[in-house]
Amino acid sequence: MTDFQDRHGLSVDSRLIDFVEQRALPGTGLDAAAFWSDFAALLGRFAPENAALLAKREDLQEKINAWHSGREGQGHDAAAYQAFLREIGYLVPEPAPFAVGTANVDPEIATMAGPQLVVPALNARFALNAANARWGSLYDAFYGTDALDAPAAKSGGYDAARGAAVIARAKAFLDETVPLASGSWADWQGGDPALADPSQLAGSKPGAILLKHNGLHIELVIDPASAIGRTDPAGIADVLLEAALTTIIDLEDSVAAVDGEDKVLGYTNWLGLMRGDLTESFAKGGQTVTRAMEPDRAWTAPDGTAFTLPGRSVMFVRNVGHLMTTPMVRLPDGSEAPEGLCDALFTSLCSLHDLKGLGTLKNSRAGSVYIVKPKQHGPEECGFTDRLFDAVEDLLGLARHTIKVGVMDEERRTSANLAACIEAVKDRIVFINTGFLDRTGDEIHTSMRAGPMIPKGEMKASDWIASYEDRNVRIGLACGLSGKAQIGKGMWAMPDLMKAMLEAKIGHPKSGANTAWVPSPTAATLHALHYHAVDVFARQREIAGEAVPSLDRLLNIPVATGRNWSDAEIARELDNNCQGILGYVVRWIDQGVGCSKVPDIDDVGLMEDRATLRIASQALANWLLHGVCTEAQVDAALARMAAKVDAQNAGDALYEKLAPEGIAYRAARALIFEGVAQPSGYTEPLLHRYRQAKKAA
Repeated sequence: MTDFQDRHGLSVDSRLIDFVEQRALPGTGLDAAAFWSDFAALLGRFAPENAALLAKREDLQEKINAWHSGREGQGHDAAAYQAFLREIGYLVPEPAPFAVGTANVDPEIATMAGPQLVVPALNARFALNAANARWGSLYDAFYGTDALDAPAAKSGGYDAARGAAVIARAKAFLDETVPLASGSWADWQGGDPALADPSQLAGSKPGAILLKHNGLHIELVIDPASAIGRTDPAGIADVLLEAALTTIIDLEDSVAAVDGEDKVLGYTNWLGLMRGDLTESFAKGGQTVTRAMEPDRAWTAPDGTAFTLPGRSVMFVRNVGHLMTTPMVRLPDGSEAPEGLCDALFTSLCSLHDLKGLGTLKNSRAGSVYIVKPKQHGPEECGFTDRLFDAVEDLLGLARHTIKVGVMDEERRTSANLAACIEAVKDRIVFINTGFLDRTGDEIHTSMRAGPMIPKGEMKASDWIASYEDRNVRIGLACGLSGKAQIGKGMWAMPDLMKAMLEAKIGHPKSGANTAWVPSPTAATLHALHYHAVDVFARQREIAGEAVPSLDRLLNIPVATGRNWSDAEIARELDNNCQGILGYVVRWIDQGVGCSKVPDIDDVGLMEDRATLRIASQALANWLLHGVCTEAQVDAALARMAAKVDAQNAGDALYEKLAPEGIAYRAARALIFEGVAQPSGYTEPLLHRYRQAKKAA
């Protein structure tokens, strides 16, 4: 039974109280009684406005539903549709030209280009791996993945032939990126390298040489006595790349956090990251291994000056959006507090330890707190976040705009009003990022009654997606983000398919985005190659001023007009979506796993989170609404795919088989059959309800 205590009229989970009063407040100079009083006042001020914003979402959705219901069979009239959206306030006037005023931003965000990791805050081991992924072994990344165009490593120890191919590929990268004045790195004998561009020699230390290209560092590890180094003419034992410049520690889509126990675990891990003292011990190879955060790296410049480079990613924390409430804190009227308001305060309180130097390592050298705010619908909601962060700064005694914001461009009303959204947070914005899956989920839900949507697999090739991605970059550049903030792109979801990632993901830096999401530290190391191949900031200068794709393209609804569905096409789509829904939901509900590599219907491992679940469940809800499929067909697909998911998880000792009467199965079914009624098509309300039931059971 959870214990709650009164704090200035709030009923607060005792686990949160203990965390705040025993771990988070000490050393900050903040008084506990004043802190809780100020928190109660903050909730009293912002909770009603939060509720009003959610009510406005529903009001707009009802008007859009009525518009589509009243125009059945008339076809899409782009001009009339836009006029309607402006009339109801869904579209707002474009702001006059402006430039963001964000200051005190770390270079990893503002002036460097490189990969970004996203990891669940509830998993300390994953969080540590991501924080430490600032530097990655190119040798290991090539040797252990399919990225190298060479035969796979033979089992039974080190494969020398594979190793030789790895070294040759890495030396070719050096020749392309930091060429010698003459000859190839493959023949380099050691000593001080004579580079074609001497300015690329950044430093050295015993056993290592530091090079630099496109703002990113490359470390040559020199160890002639090692197994690899003794085979190399210069004793090179490894090539390390500066890889994950930034990491998002996630309290949102990749976690299953439904109560005070879960939330406090996430806050605790974030505090440990901000202090630099987070550790995690685990069994490996019959021994206990303890993982900790990497220290900074000391170097000597060519002129003899000593300097250090960060040993870790610069970390953002992703708060939840405006929708959900949490049972961790109850308001004086007994209702649950908005979870996003809690996240804003408690994650910033943890970050105070970094700002005040209370721990052993630094996150932000510029003195900022970095919060990603997801799932905002339009500029009014972004403005609400700006004022909320003002209030948190005042409560914690921080200078205005110390708390920076990353805006996820993943909801349709935000995409259509992106410049106005940026303007609403123009003095604290450090990040805009596209999210294809959530954006598609909102696309389907917003236009749910416009007609049956094209299959999920066809969405990525539709014109509205291309317009969305291009608008994001061009609007961001027009608002002055280059050199001050990140313009980001979405996740590569197939962590085992690194060769395909190398072929496809170079499109992100070529688009002008100075970061993009990757699913693992290894993927970050490989994706870093793309930022050596493309000078992103030069690319941004090339495309700055290009025309922004029209709203007509962005608002072109992906309805399958006049399509005759074959039985085989329907069955395949039902099986594909039901398998993905069940495979993800069963881990979320039964094990509390919010993000993991889930085998798809073809047994390809995909990184799944709530965004992938949102699109799959909304796609089926849409087809049911428009009679493309029947309830009986969906139930039959769920039954077939439950057996497949059971088989795919046969090796998991913690796995519980799916059964129609089981909590996880019922949750998956509800996401489909109640999908039309879910707010914006979000999956959180149902997932939280069923997960709480599972924990209670």
